[in-house]
Amino acid sequence: MKTMKRSTLVIALLALVIVVVAAVWLVRKPSGTPAEQAAAGKAKDGAPAPKPALTVTVAKPEATELTVTLAANGNVAAWQEAVIGSESNGLKLAEVRVNVGDVVKKGQVLAVFSPETVQADIAQSRASLAEARATAADAAGNAARARSLQATGALSQQQINQYQTTEQTAKARVEAAEAVLAAQQVRGRNTQVLAPDDGVISARTATVGSVVSAGTELFRLIRQGRLEWRAEVTSAELARIAVGTPAFVVSASGAQVRGKVRSIAPTVDPQTRAALVYVDLPTVLQNTGVKAGMFARGDFELGRTSAPTVPQASIVPRDGFNNVFVLQPDNRVQQLKVQVGRRLNDRIEVTSALPEGAQVVVQGAGFLNDGDLVRVVAATPPAASAAAAQPAKSAASAAGAK
Repeated sequence: MKTMKRSTLVIALLALVIVVVAAVWLVRKPSGTPAEQAAAGKAKDGAPAPKPALTVTVAKPEATELTVTLAANGNVAAWQEAVIGSESNGLKLAEVRVNVGDVVKKGQVLAVFSPETVQADIAQSRASLAEARATAADAAGNAARARSLQATGALSQQQINQYQTTEQTAKARVEAAEAVLAAQQVRGRNTQVLAPDDGVISARTATVGSVVSAGTELFRLIRQGRLEWRAEVTSAELARIAVGTPAFVVSASGAQVRGKVRSIAPTVDPQTRAALVYVDLPTVLQNTGVKAGMFARGDFELGRTSAPTVPQASIVPRDGFNNVFVLQPDNRVQQLKVQVGRRLNDRIEVTSALPEGAQVVVQGAGFLNDGDLVRVVAATPPAASAAAAQPAKSAASAAGAK
């Protein structure tokens, strides 16, 4: 009986020892999968590691040569516009040979008046001249005979003087008749309206069948087809422009032309404090986008300077300001307000100071906020992108052919 009790006690002690050992082992053994163990370890250290908000590319500001410009506004006008009028009075316009927009040469006939009235006046003047010449010849003969008889005393001195006076009067009448004939011949030539210079017809008021007076405007001519941009420049900026300065002009229609400063007005408008700068533009025949009377804006190219620039995609407009995102050492971005200036293709000048060695976000900048964590990858060169796109395009074409 005692032996049985002793065996039971030993078994109970062994079972207790086994339970204690198992409990200790379970307490010391790590629980869960390796991922769970890592998460538990991170949880013990603090918050879990954050994930990047976006994958981006970055670039450093580059020094780029940019053109120094001066902006101005003004009107496009004809270099000189000639007014072509009628020199004949009371004649009927029989023919008009040109219209608005026609290119004409110097001396070209633009219009013709009916010549019948003038031709009749010319014929009458010629007859009057012939009569005056005949009278002058008779008076000259009488005067010569009177002078030959002067020594004989057959004629008194008074009579001789009368013959000489008649001779001189007849010569004067011949000269007057010649002048009248010349005037009528000028009228005859004026029946044709001629172009005073090469150019382009800009306006026409001549109408066939109308009877016009002398001085009536018939046409307007842009001399030599030359146009000019009359830019208004403030007196403070006027000293920066010189004759020969290149200019880039953009009309209201979007047409773009290049010109050169021909002259600068010697006076400044006392009300606007601006002076006119005259810029020669290509002729009417060389460009069709810029017309006389248009309003245009433009830039005078004053020189070139080096300035820091960033890609256009890195500039993010927000709340009325331009911003860039600068990459920090911990791969977070800092939003900075910047001032921008000139543009060259896809690059923009940054006039504000950036931190030394700054790297600005390019691709993906528009989706970031201040303090976001990002993952930086290398930018793909344009040539590599095109090469990668070409095989894909070929594969798509082959698939379409199948």
